[in-house]
Amino acid sequence: MLATIIHGERDVRLEEVPDPVLSTGGDAIVRVVAACVCGSDLWPYRGVTPTEKPRRIGHEFVGVVEQVGADVRTIAPGDFVIAPFYDCDMTCVNCRNGVSTSCLHGGWWGAADRMGGFADGGQGERVRVPHADGSLVATPEYPREELIPSLLTLADVMGTGHHAAVSAGVREGSTVVVVGDGAVGLCAVLASARLGASRIVAMSRHEPRQELARRFGATDIIAERGDAGVAAVKELFDGIGADCVLEAVGTKESMDQAIRSARPGGMVGYVGVPNGGPELPVRPLFQSNIGVNGGVAPVRNYVEELLQDVWSGAIEPGKVFDLELPLADIAEAYAAMDERRAIKTLVRP
Repeated sequence: MLATIIHGERDVRLEEVPDPVLSTGGDAIVRVVAACVCGSDLWPYRGVTPTEKPRRIGHEFVGVVEQVGADVRTIAPGDFVIAPFYDCDMTCVNCRNGVSTSCLHGGWWGAADRMGGFADGGQGERVRVPHADGSLVATPEYPREELIPSLLTLADVMGTGHHAAVSAGVREGSTVVVVGDGAVGLCAVLASARLGASRIVAMSRHEPRQELARRFGATDIIAERGDAGVAAVKELFDGIGADCVLEAVGTKESMDQAIRSARPGGMVGYVGVPNGGPELPVRPLFQSNIGVNGGVAPVRNYVEELLQDVWSGAIEPGKVFDLELPLADIAEAYAAMDERRAIKTLVRP
């Protein structure tokens, strides 16, 4: 089959790789219907995270189950399924505690699993899923074509934006600031609106992203950064800041922006993959009673809840995909996001 391999800085290629095979009894083979490029994929693409040797890449996909192992009980061939951006069994204590990203038996796409098999990267034609009953969620039936992009966001960005909102304690009437206007930040705006926030500020300098943020529920846009951005936030909220600030970038500057935009007693929910040396300033947090909560989003724990609203059309997070390309053009899919010509690229094998 064909799958995406990253060789190094700005070097991704579509290459022939071995077809996946069932090997452990609890696994499944999924034919990918749609996948995408994630903002976190850009860290190795840009060389910020070194690529020591060529490897599979891609961790967001939806597709159709082709085969299942003898021990699989809840997933069947023909099911249309959503896979989270990691593999998990949903039975261990960490999964049951709502932190499936710390599954005691799980792993990551594009890597060997803990049972001697291989979990293919998501940017390819097929994927072997080690824990089919745990990782995969089947939709009620094969979805309408227009639903597929939104279903794909449940693999990562919508669930991650939701995790930022949940971690920050967004609820009915909350005031919210979202730092980051990529797909995750935009989904954090949508998640905040879904949870009943009364006022949502999107920090964005880019007109198309500002427009989508407003469609998702943003009430205000702030383009400034640094001290000017913090001042603009405080001007909107009685000089003290917002109840909840959602950080969706992962740099030192974005975390500083988030913490300084929260009111005393407020909460920062952070989901941006840390790069660029973000550190927590404990004394300012202590002095202002500002809390910080978040981390790697356990999106599998949220899929069933969010799927209901996607399936009904109540939310359309798939609007974050503003470019669609065939898998054969995977290099352009990366370049478009790297150069900010696209918010998020959907690819189809």
